Amino acid sequence: MTIYLPIAELPVNIFTLLALGIAVGFISGMFGVGGGFLMTPLLIFLGVAPAVAVASVSTHMAASSLSGTLNYLRRRLVDVQLGCVLLVGGLTGTLTGVITFMLLRRFGQLDLFIAISYIALLGTIGTLMVIESLRALLRNWRGEPARIRRPGAHPWFLRMPFKMRFRQSRIYVSIIPVLAIGFAIGFLGALMGIGGGFLLVPALIYLLRVPTLTSVATSLMLTLVTMAAAIVMHAVLNQTVDAVLGLVLMVGGTIGAQFGARAGQAMKAENLRLLLGLLVLGVGLRVAIDQIRQPADLYAVTLDEANR
Repeated sequence: MTIYLPIAELPVNIFTLLALGIAVGFISGMFGVGGGFLMTPLLIFLGVAPAVAVASVSTHMAASSLSGTLNYLRRRLVDVQLGCVLLVGGLTGTLTGVITFMLLRRFGQLDLFIAISYIALLGTIGTLMVIESLRALLRNWRGEPARIRRPGAHPWFLRMPFKMRFRQSRIYVSIIPVLAIGFAIGFLGALMGIGGGFLLVPALIYLLRVPTLTSVATSLMLTLVTMAAAIVMHAVLNQTVDAVLGLVLMVGGTIGAQFGARAGQAMKAENLRLLLGLLVLGVGLRVAIDQIRQPADLYAVTLDEANR
């Protein structure tokens, strides 16, 4: 059954899109990540223009974050005060990312920028995850105890001016690095179509020393608001949000996440991290191969965005 995506201007099989949504949703549920960093390049592989893929995935990310945010709010695990400070930086970063997106698209460099960004991001994160997982598995095989990071003095960036106490997270730090982290997540989300959870959660845990559950809960709240803002900004400024594409992906993602969560609970943490690292590396390698191999059409005629 073929449907037509009006904004992407592409006919696709609806079952292919559903399968893609289910697969990414399964991975999201299994590994506890948003999945946007996988969904965007996979849509590009299907032939969706990078500009449409980035903007439309934002709808999937916002919807997938909504139920989790409400659940954590009911359990009072969200640090609303920390989330509000992150949102100040996040919304500023989202606006900056959308404007940068618009400028890159106008000058015809958006597709190349997105590809290079994904190669660098996925390659770096995937490599670090695989190395860390292999070290953990090697320690288990040798019977060595896990290394516990002892608390010590706060790093210099947490001792900067304008300190604030976040009671839910039990930290007393400068708001400058908090704003910077929020800005970076919002910027990457708007420009690359990633929710930022797989970057924000480690940043909150290892940089700001926020408890793990609070980090996950607050990350979902930030993802929900910044992705919702990105949808509106992309729709108004760039007209690249394909609602039909986003709706099909949301349905598939919701189904897949339920089964993925069950599968993830039956696996060891080290094995989960290793599989996710290999998956991230594989997607990054595929994006890199697509950039260096000869395209099927050596010449293409495009319409200048500025003169449309």
